[in-house]
Amino acid sequence: MLSAAQLATLAQLGEERAADVGDLLFRVGDQQYPFIAIIEGEVAILDGAGHEIIRHRTSGFLGEMNLLTGQTVFLTAVVTQRLRYIAVDRDVLRSLLFEDGPLSDLLLSTFIARREALQGVQGIGLEIVGPRSSAGTMRMVEFARSNRLPFSWHDTERSDDEAAAALLAGLDVAALPLVRLPGGVELHGPSTGQVSRALGIGRELAAREEVDLVVVGAGPAGLAAAVYGASEGLETLVVESSALGGQAGTSRRIENYLGFPAGISGSELTSRAVTQARKFRARTATPYRALSLEPVDGRYVVRLEEDHEIAARSVLLATGAQYRRLPVDQLSDYEGMSVFYAAGPPEAQLCGAARVGVVGGGNSAGQAAVWLARGGALVTLLHRRANLREIAALHGADGQLESVTLKSGKRLPFSFLFLFLGASPCTDWLGDAVARDDKGFILTGAAAGADTMLETSLPGVFAAGDVRSGSTKRCATAVGEGAMAVQFVHGRLAEHSRPQPAPIS
Repeated sequence: MLSAAQLATLAQLGEERAADVGDLLFRVGDQQYPFIAIIEGEVAILDGAGHEIIRHRTSGFLGEMNLLTGQTVFLTAVVTQRLRYIAVDRDVLRSLLFEDGPLSDLLLSTFIARREALQGVQGIGLEIVGPRSSAGTMRMVEFARSNRLPFSWHDTERSDDEAAAALLAGLDVAALPLVRLPGGVELHGPSTGQVSRALGIGRELAAREEVDLVVVGAGPAGLAAAVYGASEGLETLVVESSALGGQAGTSRRIENYLGFPAGISGSELTSRAVTQARKFRARTATPYRALSLEPVDGRYVVRLEEDHEIAARSVLLATGAQYRRLPVDQLSDYEGMSVFYAAGPPEAQLCGAARVGVVGGGNSAGQAAVWLARGGALVTLLHRRANLREIAALHGADGQLESVTLKSGKRLPFSFLFLFLGASPCTDWLGDAVARDDKGFILTGAAAGADTMLETSLPGVFAAGDVRSGSTKRCATAVGEGAMAVQFVHGRLAEHSRPQPAPIS
């Protein structure tokens, strides 16, 4: 609930309005709406089918994360008692969040909690219709999961989903999946980029963009660089191939981040970072996969999929690392359906009262085990080191796991499996553009023959975070490196802007 003082602050920045019973304040599919703080009255929040989810009353407020991200509206708000409210433009609200700490904490934590709650409710957000055997369908399901979007998936290979199967009758593989957006728009066989931009998540890039700094990767290192680069006057563009926030955004709890003694969820930390970067006018473009890096006419050109290219005066490589996979046959048959690499609300909803295996020995594995157990799952933690057990084979049918066999020969009945096995660097796309170590991590500083500790073998190209050889693989360290890299960028750009001495005749 908002305090009287907070309502007064909002009243100074917004506009007081009134609405009658039955009036709609926003509806599913709308592109935008203002922040709404209730002075008096009542508002019901409905899903797309008109089912009531919750009611907000005096001193309450409406909205969830899409209010700050610009995503399409997933819900409908209808007045149930005559309403007086304060409407605040979302750009004004973003600025206020950085000036008023207590209000920022209240709104952000509530928005994030509401988004997590929506992920566990069927019939809200995206509707994905397609079979599990379709690569396009599974790619779309993983996109929705990694971006923490509310969605429902109708698997047309399930015999009990005849209505969903009828929707795809006569369509070829290229037209899969069918994706219904909030508001009813249907897309056949769309790319994740098309869906992202249709939802208002990703920014559309021109065929060629020219910027001061391009940041490749939007994990903690990339987002920190975006905040510092944009706030210090650099025209900054961040490109990300999957979800803003990177792996950190999927963490249930980050316990050792400075300033949060009670810990903070990865989604809350990275959502705040994305909002902060956008406040300073850094642009975030997703999902765009980087394909190559090369020097061209005094700049560096990063080529992206869909025939886009970015010409930048400097580059920060912050692509992080990808989850390691179990070396077992047919793993891909289960991924995204009963084998997962993160344990969020959608996965926890699937696993209630089921037998679940969590594989890994780090903090992420332990946190996932606790989170899933609290949700009612029967959890077994499998550690792969020393004399502890490791999985040799998976057993099941049609993507549904039934059991696993350990290397010891013992068979355990698991309906779901969660893998936290570490990660490998996302650097294959670079080829020989920059020097890398024998594991693929990017060399920097003296090891790369560079002048500064974060510079790569290419002058003006820097690396930060988990992708850098020798990094400590900690969120706080990645943030520090991202911020530090911007100072090196300034130094490099200043050096190149100095007038060169005239030749001695």
